[in-house]
Amino acid sequence: MAANAAKPRRPSATRSRNMAAIRSANTKPELIVRKLLHGAGYRYRLHRRDLPGTPDLTLRKWNALIEVHGCFFHAHDCHLVKRRPVDNAEFWERKLTANVDRELRNAQASVALGWRRLVIWQCAITGRSRLNQNKLLSRIADWLSGTDASGEIRGSD
Repeated sequence: MAANAAKPRRPSATRSRNMAAIRSANTKPELIVRKLLHGAGYRYRLHRRDLPGTPDLTLRKWNALIEVHGCFFHAHDCHLVKRRPVDNAEFWERKLTANVDRELRNAQASVALGWRRLVIWQCAITGRSRLNQNKLLSRIADWLSGTDASGEIRGSD
C-alpha cells in the first residue's frame, strides 16, 4: 500500500482557487432565468434575507419563490452530475447531504409561512437536456398561474 494512500489529501491550490470562485448568488443559470422573466414582464425581488434560505427570486404578486439550483451542489440526479468527487469523498458526502437537508428545512419553512416554491434545476437551463427558453418560460408561467404549493422544473432527460 502506498504511504500517501492512507492520508487524506489536501486540496491543491488550483482546486482551492476554483472552489472559491463558485458563487451562491447571481450564477449564470440564475441570470438566464432572471433575464427571461424580466423580459416577459414579471417583476421580482432578489435574495430576500428575511425569508428562509434567501431565495433567488421572490414574486410577491404570486406569493411565490423561485430557486435556481445547481445540480452538483444540490445532489440532483441528472446527466450534469456524472459522479461525485473521489478525492476527499467523506467531506463531499457530508457537504452534499447537509445541503439537501438544509434545502428541505428551508422549503418546509417557506411553505409554512404561506409561500409557494418553485425549484428550477440547472439541467433545465444548461447542458444537453436544457429546455428551450419559450418552453421554460411557459412552464414557469403555468406554475405561477396554478395553485401548487411547490413545483420543480428539470431538464428534458
